[in-house]
Amino acid sequence: MRDSDDATPRARIPADVDTPDKIVYGLTARQLAILVVAGVIGYGIFRAVGTLLPQPVLFAILTPLAGAAVVLALGRRDGLSMDAWLLSAIRHTRGPKRLAPATSARPPAVPGWAPDTDTPAATVPPLRLPATAISDAGVIDTGPQAVALVACTTVNIGLRTGDEQNALIGAYGRWLNSLSSPVQIVISAQRVDLSSHAQRIADTADTLANPALAEAAQDYAEFLDDLAVRRDPLWRTVTIAVTARGEKGRDTEVLRRAEHAASALSALGAQTAVLDGDRATAVLTCAVDPYTPTDVTWPRARPDAVITGPGDRT
Repeated sequence: MRDSDDATPRARIPADVDTPDKIVYGLTARQLAILVVAGVIGYGIFRAVGTLLPQPVLFAILTPLAGAAVVLALGRRDGLSMDAWLLSAIRHTRGPKRLAPATSARPPAVPGWAPDTDTPAATVPPLRLPATAISDAGVIDTGPQAVALVACTTVNIGLRTGDEQNALIGAYGRWLNSLSSPVQIVISAQRVDLSSHAQRIADTADTLANPALAEAAQDYAEFLDDLAVRRDPLWRTVTIAVTARGEKGRDTEVLRRAEHAASALSALGAQTAVLDGDRATAVLTCAVDPYTPTDVTWPRARPDAVITGPGDRT
């Protein structure tokens, strides 16, 4: 029988920590402002033309205004408030659909080997990426601050005893309390590319001298191929982004904080690693398109790397 002191720890965490504060009648400041502005506009219309128009016509004018205000204030779409969603839609509609990476306002000339397009290069606005450069050590330059990424595995806390769970939660809490700068923890699920893994196993099986071992490897490769066809396997990834600000020693400081986070979380039983430049670039590339199976092991060009094409190898 489990000791009474070895109880599963429980903590209440509110699920609405990001919910805006209610001002009056269950309405937030944003919702109240929208309704007040709509009410002032409606009252202005009533005072201006209320005596000149019959009531049915006046109701026909004010009813759509009131309905639009209520939908704008209370409606939601894709997890966003309706006003924020409409503002994003307007920005997307009016914004340029073609952008070119550039460090200056004037985009660089198109190389000769690039295909021709209908849009002149001079009319393509520059694309401002959050990350301007990624060093070989894995420091991501975002302008005001430097960012380093730490890859981390998960820990199954449900299989631990109550004392072990308390110890893990306490160690995790001590790491959170030690933070002196913003940290972002991203937990995502990505598709597993079993076909590429199966191909590597099959290629390795051909080089094995033991026939039984080679046959077992071939069977395992066929099993992975069959699993990739019948299933859509996913794997959970945890990426921690640590930051540092300052003009001097910023890169060294952010790497020190990344190493501290990796060592603190490894004490919980998780496997951690500070990502270098190639791995950090691969992780950011996969984050852009999480629905496409991608392999993070092959190197990718970093944002400040020069890429040459055929006939331009100088």
